[in-house]
Amino acid sequence: MILYPAIDLKDGQCVRLRLGDMEQSTVFNEDPAGQAQDFAKAGCEWLHLVDLNGAFAGKPVNAEVVEGILAAVDVPVQLGGGIRDMATIDAWLERGVRRVILGTAAVKDPTLVKDACRDWPGRVAVGIDAKGGKVAVEGWAEVSEMTAEELAARFSDSGVAAIIHTDVDRDGVLAGPNIAATSVLASATQIPVIASGGVSSLDDLLALRAAGNITGAISGRALYDGRIDLGEALMRLAT
Repeated sequence: MILYPAIDLKDGQCVRLRLGDMEQSTVFNEDPAGQAQDFAKAGCEWLHLVDLNGAFAGKPVNAEVVEGILAAVDVPVQLGGGIRDMATIDAWLERGVRRVILGTAAVKDPTLVKDACRDWPGRVAVGIDAKGGKVAVEGWAEVSEMTAEELAARFSDSGVAAIIHTDVDRDGVLAGPNIAATSVLASATQIPVIASGGVSSLDDLLALRAAGNITGAISGRALYDGRIDLGEALMRLAT
């Protein structure tokens, strides 16, 4: 199982939100590129970036910061937030982002996801953010009537590289991941599923791996506040 350290960007800084609320943010590093280098030096295989301002604005906002991260590390990067049209998808993938994450677009413009998968094989992921089991969009500000499983099924044969499943009710509060819901989703689709939200300890990561059908996990706050030692976690997950 791959561990993806998270770098969430708000106003050019590396932050973590509480329950997806932009008004409840904690700044952990004012130098996101430096943070990315620290994660890379620890041996991570991937980085998970989110342009939080972009998710609410519907277009990239922290582009300059993302470009700084791309220039600072050789680790593959997946990026979400404000990616809602083909021009933006093309631009990021051409600039060196390894994989873009489409969330709101997956709900509101599924044709865009399928077209992007066709044009960029293996480089498009779908972000499924759930509140109370229903898919949330527009930076988690709106909740649809669609379930995570229904959204995943929409792209079953489209060539989506991965699904990032986030339980918004657990994000940033160290309450433990929703292993049951993530595993149910993974069982309902052939697309690899990455868990996000609530990871608070190495035990959480090992429990996600033990589920047997979850291919990755994203962690942010627990890495920043020292609850998880990245080097140790990478070593344990590799054995």
